[in-house]
Amino acid sequence: MSLKKLWTAIRGATNEGLEAAADTQAIRILDQEMREAKQELQACDESLTRIMAKRKLAEGKVAALKDDIETYTNHAIAASETDEALAIECADRVSELETALDGEQNILDSFLSSEKSLKANIAKAKTNVRLMEQQIEQVKATESVQKAQVAVSTRHMGANSKVKTALSSLDRIKEKQLQRSAELDVAEELANEESGSSLDAKLKAAGIKSGGAKKSGNDKLAQLLAAKKG
Repeated sequence: MSLKKLWTAIRGATNEGLEAAADTQAIRILDQEMREAKQELQACDESLTRIMAKRKLAEGKVAALKDDIETYTNHAIAASETDEALAIECADRVSELETALDGEQNILDSFLSSEKSLKANIAKAKTNVRLMEQQIEQVKATESVQKAQVAVSTRHMGANSKVKTALSSLDRIKEKQLQRSAELDVAEELANEESGSSLDAKLKAAGIKSGGAKKSGNDKLAQLLAAKKG
């Protein structure tokens, strides 16, 4: 290999290593960003809860002021028939309450607007976080699968020679076993010949019974009686 090709190969391997390290670092950064984003969203949920509580209080104040306005309006109308000064005083009270109502209504409207905007932004942010989280998990899963595939492929390529060697060993083992089996058969034949069983087997195969012909029952009985008389 020329020096130029060698340098190109080294540079390519270096670049791949740097890219792999950068990709791993990028995943870690995204994981950290996701953790921080979730913390921010938790803080947003807490802020939303406080705003909703204040909005609820503002609604209560607005409702109470409206009730008071209605009450003193009725008092003013009723007093106008009997006591004009009292009626004017009640009307002044209504005017004060209406001014207070305007202020509280503005506060309530502000809370409602903030609550609506914050809810929409939080929902959008949560959706984005879920999507990003899903993409990160997909990337991680794909990376793991591809690493496993590369490992399997590499092992398979390297295993071809190992498999051939193993098959050769298997053939040798089978050959040795056949040889050993033949040797055991020969040893058994030699042992049979030495003990005479081989000759008995040959006589039997020829239809000749070893040990003489078997005596009949009558002959055996006659032999026994003769032995007793003697």
